[in-house]
Amino acid sequence: MAMGRTSVALASCAATLILVMLPEHVSGKRFIVGGNMGWTSNVNYTLWAANQTFYLGDWLYFMYDRNQNDILEVNKTNYETCNAEHPVHNYTTGAGRDVVELNVTHDRYFISSKGSCYGGMKMQVHLSKMPPSPRAAPSKSASSALSPLIFPVAVTIAAVWDLLLFHV
Repeated sequence: MAMGRTSVALASCAATLILVMLPEHVSGKRFIVGGNMGWTSNVNYTLWAANQTFYLGDWLYFMYDRNQNDILEVNKTNYETCNAEHPVHNYTTGAGRDVVELNVTHDRYFISSKGSCYGGMKMQVHLSKMPPSPRAAPSKSASSALSPLIFPVAVTIAAVWDLLLFHV
């Protein structure tokens, strides 16, 4: 019976240490294309996109009138000429609420094929390189670098100690 409790305590110790040492999970940012205007005519998407910083893993939310517009991803040449004949991808689902994950590292080009592209309803998304992780300020002593680990490790050691001494 004591061996079972010891195994559980050791597993708990390992799990605690793993959780403490795991890096923080980072998820992509979600952008509503065009802000409160959505994906519609009479919005300068070149200016809107230039004021955003897009990273790999971010998401674009297109909100639009499904009877008036659509969302096509095209190559650079077709973006510049508003040519919708051979899209890379058609993201239009018919609901007027479509999502595109920025999951490749090259620039992306989106247009509406229903005539609004010529009026500026097109957008280039440039992906920026992820900024380096922030570095911690230099510590005054080596012990201060370990301080976030002290409490979880101490609790785990105390639990194992308790099981080994008092439940054997």
